[in-house]
Amino acid sequence: MSLVPPLSRRKSFPLYKIFLIFCQKERKNFFPHESGIEPLLAMSYNPVSVNTTTHSFPQVTLGLIQMSCSEQPEENLAKAIARIGHAAQQGAQIICLQELFRSRYFCQSEETQQFLLAEPIPGPTTTVLSQVAAEQGVVLIASLFERRAEGLFHNTAVVIDADGALVGKYRKMHIPDDPLYYEKFYFAPGDLGFQTFQTRYAKIGTLVCWDQWFPEGARLTALSGAQILFYPTAIGWHHDEVPEERQAQHQAWETVQRGHAIANGVYVAAVNRVGTEGGLQFWGASFVSDPFGRLVAQASHDTEETLIVSCDLSRIDRVRQNWPFLRDRRIDAYGSLTKRYLD
Repeated sequence: MSLVPPLSRRKSFPLYKIFLIFCQKERKNFFPHESGIEPLLAMSYNPVSVNTTTHSFPQVTLGLIQMSCSEQPEENLAKAIARIGHAAQQGAQIICLQELFRSRYFCQSEETQQFLLAEPIPGPTTTVLSQVAAEQGVVLIASLFERRAEGLFHNTAVVIDADGALVGKYRKMHIPDDPLYYEKFYFAPGDLGFQTFQTRYAKIGTLVCWDQWFPEGARLTALSGAQILFYPTAIGWHHDEVPEERQAQHQAWETVQRGHAIANGVYVAAVNRVGTEGGLQFWGASFVSDPFGRLVAQASHDTEETLIVSCDLSRIDRVRQNWPFLRDRRIDAYGSLTKRYLD
């Protein structure tokens, strides 16, 4: 199968196709010191002109890209770009990549050399992905290791609209520090709050991995108008965990997010990685839940897949009319939620 299938509407030789060709045929010469994609930025590019009108479509098609990662960031980026193209050809309009898709999950240990993986936003990867989004006419959600300043880093999801514009970014708010998930060493907590982004096809909210266990983040994002909550994710099992523990962990992960869909009357899309990296076996199982918590589609535990999922946004209104949780909230009684614990 070709990495980049021909597109009938292509009017120029796109930058990302040049990138893929170099990654396939000239990687050792083009990236002799893993310098990344900066050399591409000097190349000329003429994106296809597109309509930039933003509104919500009654039907929107999602693309969830579940993949394994190599130790070469440029190879992972090339794979993601190829899969974005395949998803767009199958009708995907909003495409989400997994957490920290450009690299293996490096937070299993605390090593300062891993900070070399970080990049500014906007930066090299957002530049290339913006060109891909404009060429394909799709919205992209990409999780990146953000270098904000010297010694200051975030785990950040960017939203790129279908015209290639960088709509905004969300910095992961909840940062774990557990065995093989030592993220506090690398990432400062987010300081941009819980946000919603209007894109060409829908109003979406982005949260990241550990955020998925906290109902407050889902609620605040839904209250700002999000129709779909996206969770780029990197979660897996320790090798010594027995099957019963593995099943329980996966079920809890899926259940809590389907609960966010029910409690807020929104679609939820979780995008995980697959493969064995170090001490973790990432369990995949990316999925989309409808506004009443029903699974619309789900990927396997161990295979690279791209889920193409059609979502009827009019269901949000119908579900909320019959299950009016937002109407019945007692907002006058929740002040204590700002406290750590009520002792």
